[in-house]
Amino acid sequence: MPHHPLSRRALLAAGTAAALAPLPAQAASRTPSGPFGRHGSPAARLTAGTLYVDPHGRGDFTSVQAAVTAATGSGRTLVLAPGTYRETVFVDPARTGMTWIGASENPRDVVIVYDNAAGTPKPGGGTHGTTGSATTTVQAADFTARWITFANDWLRADHPGVTGTQAVAIKMQGDRGAFAHCRFLGHQDTLYADSMSLGAFARQYYTHCYVEGDVDFVFGRATAVYEHCHFRTLNRTDLSAAPHGFVLAPSTAVANPCGYLVVRSRVTSEAPDGHYKLARPWVPGSDPTARPMLTVRETWLGPGIDAAVPYTDMSSTYPWQRQRFAEYRNTGPGARVGDPAERPQLTYEEARSATREAYLGDWTPWERC
Repeated sequence: MPHHPLSRRALLAAGTAAALAPLPAQAASRTPSGPFGRHGSPAARLTAGTLYVDPHGRGDFTSVQAAVTAATGSGRTLVLAPGTYRETVFVDPARTGMTWIGASENPRDVVIVYDNAAGTPKPGGGTHGTTGSATTTVQAADFTARWITFANDWLRADHPGVTGTQAVAIKMQGDRGAFAHCRFLGHQDTLYADSMSLGAFARQYYTHCYVEGDVDFVFGRATAVYEHCHFRTLNRTDLSAAPHGFVLAPSTAVANPCGYLVVRSRVTSEAPDGHYKLARPWVPGSDPTARPMLTVRETWLGPGIDAAVPYTDMSSTYPWQRQRFAEYRNTGPGARVGDPAERPQLTYEEARSATREAYLGDWTPWERC
């Protein structure tokens, strides 16, 4: 489906319409007295582990953050009614085992969105920076989300004087974070798959998710598996020459044996053919020893990817050839196997170690996603 720079604005109107519609039968069946019925007090429902969020006042809370704040302890579930939640949300490390469910089972209906960028001024002075730009930040372990859209609708065109154009939809830092049938919408730095610290090897799993953006829109140092996901590169009307951007920018710590794994997924594009690089390594100033790791396997790469030279450097100090980039049995017009120096390929034996099981160890989220 074609997008334009205001596509995220358009989805908000759709979310508002969905919020005013009756909830589907499958959502109603999950609660004792209707979708967001008054079966007991919010305190009683919290004790039972579940809270209901609706922006139009039909639940326990009208904002996601208010529900998160109330849901102390671990193992809480938030059921989100269709609608647009224009707010920033923060889940601190103490709120472990939290699950967020989009009630309609359609991620287009439940949208959490805000419009901060790295260069956006903060009320107390200074700017937000990349981390502070995130619409949603999750630091807790064992977090799960299903059927939700996480978005940042900050647009470069609206802020021509701002140089800090990173605008994160979600920053995921906790270990064992799982996302199923979710959407992540933004432009630069959409999905920040990271960890709590340099020595923390946070594991994350994304399945049947959709991610769109332009510059480094999937990035960070997590051990992250993207299975059956759709990555969509946007057209840059502010640029005429290639590259328009980069899909992935891992920053894996040198001690971490597993970085990003993309498997059985697809990459499509709105941009002209060959105008995107598949990846570039990010070696941040906070970790100059990082050795970014990315494996893309059994994935369809569309014509938007530069097939001849799919990788590039973020800094000449850290050339991508010295990092841990590899492919295996990819298909599509952007997956042409040519010069092995430009497209390193795993051997069959090496590919046996590049699996979700090898990356995630004793954690098996696909059994419940």
